[in-house]
Amino acid sequence: MVEVVQSRRERLRAQTAQEIKAIALRLLAEGGPDAISLRAIAREMGMTAGAIYGYYATRDDLITMLIAEVYTGLLDEVEAARDALPAADAAGRIIAWGSTVRRWAVANPAGFRLIYGDPVLGYQPPQGGPAAEAGMRACTGLVELVAAAWPHAQRLQAGDEVDWADFDADLAAHVRAEFPSLPPSGLALALRMWGRMHGLIALEVYGHLIPQSQDPAKLYHAEMLDLVRSLGL
Repeated sequence: MVEVVQSRRERLRAQTAQEIKAIALRLLAEGGPDAISLRAIAREMGMTAGAIYGYYATRDDLITMLIAEVYTGLLDEVEAARDALPAADAAGRIIAWGSTVRRWAVANPAGFRLIYGDPVLGYQPPQGGPAAEAGMRACTGLVELVAAAWPHAQRLQAGDEVDWADFDADLAAHVRAEFPSLPPSGLALALRMWGRMHGLIALEVYGHLIPQSQDPAKLYHAEMLDLVRSLGL
């Protein structure tokens, strides 16, 4: 196996790119998504605007990379929490997924807002790329949770008038390839489950839940218990 050794120039470039992302995340936390500016980052780093464009050609390129990295970090945590439980524990794995998303979001509200909340003014997400791949990974994880619960949940979905044509074509093709025995109502259930997981989290992150609830974690856990019961688990 050949060991790849970075040159000093490559190491410095990688360190600078990492510093740019770190400053961008801090700007995000302090001022929201619209506070991310290549010129502001360049000023803080003592670089010229032209020099920083050598690392990220546009602000949108930087934002796309931030979304991908933040999203991937979240997915690493939720998948680890899910996989800490046996595959046969469908209810426990669903609760672990949702509860980990909530804990992460409360600890990283700016990251949650970047992924799921405020659109960045003028940002045009690219087709495909690492951010889109992270989104597909999240959808696949949710559908996997539903597929494990499907022997119990399918009777509760009887009569749902759902067709594969009701979904994004790429998503439908991916789900059908990964879970060939799951009908389109299974994907619909995964998306509805996603909505239930994120609803209370969004209210909490945006400050709308605290005045009404003294214990948002307890309220969220009750919602997750109701979710798995609604799936017949």
